[in-house]
Order: sequence, then C-alpha cells, then structure tokens
Amino acid sequence: MSQENPLFQNRTYRNLCGRESLTTFRVTVKETDLAVSACRDLTDEAIQAVLAARTPLETWVAAHPSFATSLVPVPVTGPAPAMIRAMADASQKAGVGPMAAVAGTVSESVGHALLPFSPEVIVENGGDTFVAVTGRITVALYAGDSPFSMKVGLAFKDIHAPFAVCTSSGTVGHSLSFGKSDAVCVVSPSGALADAAATAIGNRVKDAGCIDSAIDFGQTIPGVEGLVVVVGSRIGFWGDLELVRL
Repeated sequence: MSQENPLFQNRTYRNLCGRESLTTFRVTVKETDLAVSACRDLTDEAIQAVLAARTPLETWVAAHPSFATSLVPVPVTGPAPAMIRAMADASQKAGVGPMAAVAGTVSESVGHALLPFSPEVIVENGGDTFVAVTGRITVALYAGDSPFSMKVGLAFKDIHAPFAVCTSSGTVGHSLSFGKSDAVCVVSPSGALADAAATAIGNRVKDAGCIDSAIDFGQTIPGVEGLVVVVGSRIGFWGDLELVRL
C-alpha cells in the first residue's frame, strides 16, 4: 500500500485556497469535510446546508443502490431531487458514474445556500471548489509531487458569477481514477459538471504523452470552459485561463 502524501492527508493545501477579507472555517458532517470562507463564521448555517444536500442523496442511494456504485451514467426517470438530476446530467455529459460528480455538487449546493448570508463564499470539498466572489482571485494548483504543485495557480479577473474549479488526480487522494495524472483541473459554471469532467479527463491520462489527447477530449464535454492537465514535469491547458506563478 502506498503512503499518502502528508500534505493531502492533513489538508494543508487548504491554506492556499482562501481570501484575506473572508473568515475561513471547517465543517465536517459524516464523510463530508469542507473548508468554507465567508464574510463571517457561518458554521451552523453550513452544517444545515450540508445536511440539506446529503439527505436527498442518501435517501436516493438507499432506494437506487446502482446510483452509488455505477462507473457509467445512470438514467434518472420520474421525480428526483435537483442535486440527483444535476449529478446524473453531469455524468451523462462526461461519460462517468454519477458519484464522480458528488463532491462538486455538494460544494456548489452548500455555496449557494450560504450566499444569502454572505455576499462572497468559497467552499472547498476535497479539491472541488465553489467560488462566488467579486473582483480577482487566484486558485492554487495542487498536483502532488509534480514540480508545478503549489507553484502555479489559475488567476480569475472581473468575476461576476459563481463558478467551480474541480480537480481529479490519479496519484493524490482517495477519489477513484483510472489515470495517472497528478492533477486534472476543470473550470465550469457547474460544480457537478466540473467534477465529473475532471474524473472523465483524468481517466484518459495514462502518462505525459496523453496530455494533448485528454485536453482534446475535455473540449468536447459541454459546459467545460477551461482545463489543466499535469503529469510530472509536463503541463497542458486549454480555455480562457491565466496561469500564474505563486
């Protein structure tokens, strides 16, 4: 069994995802472990938001076990909670199982729930981040042992609408990936789509030689507005993105 990188294990990378003008606090409910930044400590409100997101998911999975285990899209017919439909739609577009979208969906759901209490909100969920701020923000890129890890970031200017930045890795963390990328980072207005797409793209990265083909594939997924792929000392990106040194 390989030893997990202590930086990820202790979630030290969260120190690189924040905003000086906001208060950052941690919220943990069962398997959900969030770092939230807002204008004030909204721990109680965030806990309620996590429960509101988890309850329909847990209820749906109990009635539809394949939704939690399938590695391919699962059609959802008839009445279903909004987050279940969002996950199913994202997985269909990306060609992966619905749970590939769960972290991004939860972070987005919690983020929107907190916006009535704070004009700016950032919710990070294991590398899947919902961002609702104004002006400019830089999101650090964590890519395990790659020399790019925590050395470069994505700079966003003139932000007017919430968006998601979700990351998948075949070398870092617990998430299931069939690839070998150190990081695949996807930018999208949808947290569910960004998360599912990051997984789908990451699955195609077997080595550094796959970067270009993985990026070509990522461009075909509706809703993906930008992406970065890191394998060791090689990096590729597509979209209207600004990579900056940290």
